[in-house]
Amino acid sequence: MGNLLCCVQIKQSNVAVRERFGKYDDILQPGCHCVPWIFGSNLAGHVSLRLQQLDVRCETKTKDNVFVNVVASVQYRVLADKASDAFYKLSNPRIQIQAYVFDVIRASVPKLNLDDVFEQKNGIAKAVEDELEKAMSAYGYEIVQTLIVDIEPDEHVKRSMNEINAAARMRLATNEKAEAEKIIQIKRAEGEAESKYLSGVGIARQRQAIVDGLRESVIGFSVNVPGTTAKDVLDMVLITQYFDTMKEIGAHSKSSAVFIPHGPGNVRDVAAQIRDGLLQASSHQQS
Repeated sequence: MGNLLCCVQIKQSNVAVRERFGKYDDILQPGCHCVPWIFGSNLAGHVSLRLQQLDVRCETKTKDNVFVNVVASVQYRVLADKASDAFYKLSNPRIQIQAYVFDVIRASVPKLNLDDVFEQKNGIAKAVEDELEKAMSAYGYEIVQTLIVDIEPDEHVKRSMNEINAAARMRLATNEKAEAEKIIQIKRAEGEAESKYLSGVGIARQRQAIVDGLRESVIGFSVNVPGTTAKDVLDMVLITQYFDTMKEIGAHSKSSAVFIPHGPGNVRDVAAQIRDGLLQASSHQQS
């Protein structure tokens, strides 16, 4: 009915190309228009002004000989004032855009190693966008944005990269663990050294207290019992200590067996040995 009345309707975000006797005449904006076909006017076609997106998957090789699939997403649209160029100059703009994307990616990626491709994907996207902008503007198209949305190496390469990363992290964890064990051993050694030092100080104080006690006993016994010498008192004290030791050994059922000569003469020898040791230690301290 619209064709009979020479009226056509153009939808929003679209324009129509009107021809007259096969020659370009005008661009019809959205709305209702009169196209008198009886005078040779007709609609050659419609052009969408909406933003469109084209995903291009390109396989190429990096500088270190790794094959990767690079996926570029190109967002483009027709310029309203150049709709006639977009309609007449290009029969398939998607194939044209894809060709330019292939050209730029395959010229840029082979100059980079695989790791650099991931780091410089924004630079690759910028190079693709600049090249497309220069080429497609002549055909009435605007390149709104270009993104590198995916860089996918071969499956074996990805597995190797993951293994390398895992090995590096394992090495780091091993070093940290070894460092922690080293610190623990150092602290343990410092603790043992401090413990032995304190134990030695305690033993030295204990022996000093024993010597002081013996000295006081000898002096007190000599004063209270006239006619006794320090040697007699020391022999008696040492013999008393000897019998106390024998008593302690026999009182504990879990004590290890100790075989020592025992008798009146042997007790005298033990006292002489202890006394000689104390005298030698005393002379060594005085010197």
